[in-house]
Amino acid sequence: MNKKINKENNFYYMTFALIALLITSSLVEVMPSGILEYVLEGVIVLTFLVCILSLRFDPRWKRFMQTLALCWVLASILRQALGIQEIDFLVLLIMFAFFWGTFRSISRQILFTGTVDSNKVVGSVALFLLMGLMWTIAYLVVMEFSPDSFTGMNQMSWGDNFSQMAYFSFVTLTTLGYGDISPISPFSQVLVYMEAIAGVFYMAIVVASLVSSNQGKQHG
Repeated sequence: MNKKINKENNFYYMTFALIALLITSSLVEVMPSGILEYVLEGVIVLTFLVCILSLRFDPRWKRFMQTLALCWVLASILRQALGIQEIDFLVLLIMFAFFWGTFRSISRQILFTGTVDSNKVVGSVALFLLMGLMWTIAYLVVMEFSPDSFTGMNQMSWGDNFSQMAYFSFVTLTTLGYGDISPISPFSQVLVYMEAIAGVFYMAIVVASLVSSNQGKQHG
């Protein structure tokens, strides 16, 4: 896989990995509860690996990602071995940091830089998916401290709630607002409307970036 991923297709692999994570998180809900967490965590590790390989062209972030991925694996093993549920909070923070670092690295590579190609367009999709995943993690962290922050959600482990919260996050990011899941605590409400604002703002940034890069290409 390392040789197959290059600067011309790296964002394709990353986007497919993120989509696979979202699809798997929904499918594992029909699996026995004992297997669910292992399957989801395995897919998360695979997603981390693809992201690291895709970002190896950015040495500044590659080492940071490798360190975070290793910390996440160690924290997950400790949680399974010791049965300490409080480690869930640390696991979620590491996941958020990893997605944030990946978002920053991709942004530096595709927004307002170079000419537009299909890989960059797909990279902009990866950025959108990462935004939704970061807010998903933020909502799960909130639920670790205040399980009653959202209506329509049950008090379960973050792995069990991941798919539902990802659904809510992307519904909010695209400002669809179906209303089947709603924030009821003041802090969760702030997070929700901030995500909606970020979703609208992101669309404007991406369009401006693509237009600017295309004009630069034509003038060149």
